[in-house]
Amino acid sequence: MSPGSRFGRRVIAVVAALAAAALALAGCSGSSARPGKLVIGVTTDANQLFPWKATQFQSVGVLQNIYGTLTEFDKDLKVVPGLAKSWHTSHGGKTLTLRLRQGVTFADGSRFDAADVKHSLDAIRDPKTAAVSASTLASVTKVTAPDAHTVQLTLSGPDASLPSNLASVNMAMLSSKDSEKKLSARPNGTGPFAFDSRKPSQTLLLKRNASYWGPRPQLDSVEFRVIPDDDSILSAMQAGNVQFAVFDDPVVGQTAEDLDLKVHKTSQLSYHTLQLNASRKKLSNVNTRLAIQCAVDREDVLDTAGFGQGEVTGPVTAPHYLSDPDDRPCPKRDLAKSARYLHKAGLKSLTLKTIVSQGEYSTSVDEAQNLKSQLADAHIDLDLDVLESGAYVNKWVAADFDAAVALNGGREDPDGMYGRYFTSKGNLNKVAGYSSPALDKLFAQGKAATGVADRQPVYKKVGEELEDNAAWIWLFTGYTYTATTADVKGFTPLASGSLQYLRTTSVT
Repeated sequence: MSPGSRFGRRVIAVVAALAAAALALAGCSGSSARPGKLVIGVTTDANQLFPWKATQFQSVGVLQNIYGTLTEFDKDLKVVPGLAKSWHTSHGGKTLTLRLRQGVTFADGSRFDAADVKHSLDAIRDPKTAAVSASTLASVTKVTAPDAHTVQLTLSGPDASLPSNLASVNMAMLSSKDSEKKLSARPNGTGPFAFDSRKPSQTLLLKRNASYWGPRPQLDSVEFRVIPDDDSILSAMQAGNVQFAVFDDPVVGQTAEDLDLKVHKTSQLSYHTLQLNASRKKLSNVNTRLAIQCAVDREDVLDTAGFGQGEVTGPVTAPHYLSDPDDRPCPKRDLAKSARYLHKAGLKSLTLKTIVSQGEYSTSVDEAQNLKSQLADAHIDLDLDVLESGAYVNKWVAADFDAAVALNGGREDPDGMYGRYFTSKGNLNKVAGYSSPALDKLFAQGKAATGVADRQPVYKKVGEELEDNAAWIWLFTGYTYTATTADVKGFTPLASGSLQYLRTTSVT
């Protein structure tokens, strides 16, 4: 770190302020650290406790520790058994048979079996549920439970993405006796921790699930404590009142290191993007969208909002299918080309109502302001509507925007990442605002291909189709900075951003 750089000067100023704040906190409050009790600092409360509808990062982080899924990811993001101890695909790929673990119970003591799996999968497939990952089961035509420990999925054709996509918490297995209303107030899952209590906008407390089927969690409890900003979280960590936090601001990550906290920097699959709602008349012309793409310097957005800590990106961030970030009509900013596209669209200027989340991730407002400044040079105005996280998510899910400054979660499989957005029947296609027959065909081919080598050229074409039509403006991928106090052991950060390894974490 260079002290003379803007990055370095900001870090030094923040460290000085935090040192003073930590001394003040230490003088007026005792440490809340206790063996077996972990306090996690978060800037925003979870806005959704029903796993099939959770899209906010904070909600997902909580729910990953309460609910179980049929498959899981290991530390290398390879698919491994979860509630299904094994699975087998029939010759021809038309049937997926899952063998379930026996002796698994929900947190309320009720037994988990194949009836719960059938109920869960059928409910996720039902459009009335409005599950955000319903497209995961697009190839499933029927779910049967031959016995209490076996589930068979009949498929319309081979689906290589299915085992990976079943690992998302949006595909959590719920008790057939529970309802959305009940679980939205008090979650009931098979995960390593169970819901204990909640004070909205203050704390959400989990306790160890004594009947968890896997290795016994080391922690007695996990508290997600809402603290208004990253600097305040760092002060609380200095004072010993918080032991764990995940940051996405590189300055805060560096500051945490300078304060002698343990910090693990992890590349992320999640991606920063300017979403364009092509279903709006003003954005329905591809030339309009390409004018926006050509007016944006992604490196400038990254340098301004993320202090250069990341990489410019194309659509697919999954390691085996990584898009070439320069494979687009305008790999570099080109205002002359932007002007020609805008002219082709029959426009002299353009105004876009643009939603921005404040609080869910730290770089959002800086990204929005940088994009607004850049696009103004192309006679394109982003009319920014800065919203708290819950209000932003509501507008986002309703597609109530022309454009959205977004940080979206990446996935290990590109079908799970984008099939729900950019296929004509994808359950989040309304949010994406764009689909095409070409994309429908490509995603079908990607499902049917059985190996990575066969699927790679398919998803390369998916990326090209998305970029050539400027469906969205993909910007950059960044890092997360997992900061812990010295007494926290055993947590493994993942590129997916998952907090699943709280199950192996301890506080000594």
